[in-house]
Amino acid sequence: MGQTLLITGATGLVGKALVKKCLAHGDTVHYLTTRKSKIKSEANYKGFYWNPQKNTIDTACFDGVEVVINLAGSSIAQRWTKAAKASILSSRTNALELIHSSIETHKFPIQQIISASAIGIYPDSKTRYYEEEFQGTDASFLRTVVKSWEGRLKPFQSLGIKTTAVRIGIVLDAKEGALPKIMGPIKQYIGSALGTGEHWQSWIHIDDLVRLFRFVLESKLEGVYNAVAPNPVQQKDLVKSIAKIIKRPLFFPKVPEFALQMLLGEMSAIALESQRVCSKKIEDAGFQYQYHELDVALENLL
Repeated sequence: MGQTLLITGATGLVGKALVKKCLAHGDTVHYLTTRKSKIKSEANYKGFYWNPQKNTIDTACFDGVEVVINLAGSSIAQRWTKAAKASILSSRTNALELIHSSIETHKFPIQQIISASAIGIYPDSKTRYYEEEFQGTDASFLRTVVKSWEGRLKPFQSLGIKTTAVRIGIVLDAKEGALPKIMGPIKQYIGSALGTGEHWQSWIHIDDLVRLFRFVLESKLEGVYNAVAPNPVQQKDLVKSIAKIIKRPLFFPKVPEFALQMLLGEMSAIALESQRVCSKKIEDAGFQYQYHELDVALENLL
């Protein structure tokens, strides 16, 4: 017998794949959307309106729900203007605050909240190998966002709700997200590594990420878990692997860091920061990856 789940961010890249998986497992999915046009009402798939920026939510979304999976948050892949940065932060924190206040006010019997987080919490380093326990002090924008995001989970614990933060790396999907963006220039014969190309990129295949969320859900895991494949790669090797699989040459020189910084501004951090992140904790809990190696993941997707 399936359970009833409430999923936020259900129409995003990860959300769509996770909803599909949960429905296949026989679960009933309630989802929250800020767009009334996206509300559907089917036997096991029901949409409800919310607007975290205006503190508005249809609390009927919690009916029968045991677990909340929170994937809400505006994309970080946009130019970081003052307004965009405010939206990136508030879309994450307001969502969790609204869910918390609704549960607290109405005493909904939620057992667990599993929230997306990001490996952006780990500082830029070409030498460190980051585990979940890392405690760093770094005031950069991404780290401030992720710390605030995860910080909004703590109040749920005082309601007796289990909390889990899933720190997601670069999600590889054939149609959406990072991979098509990286692949575009390579397809056009103008692909090259970014910066020195030596910075580490911790990636995960979309199928493994969805299975990891299911594993956390079914195993009722609490705490913080990295959601990255066991073998991070350097950026130059990611580009080389894609080029090899789609049979394109790489003859352009590396794009200099200063050029990316001029083009993208502060947002260039997404392309240039190095995070080599460890997957040992989730594997020790019993999770098994299908895609350990980048080449196998790319072969499958491309």
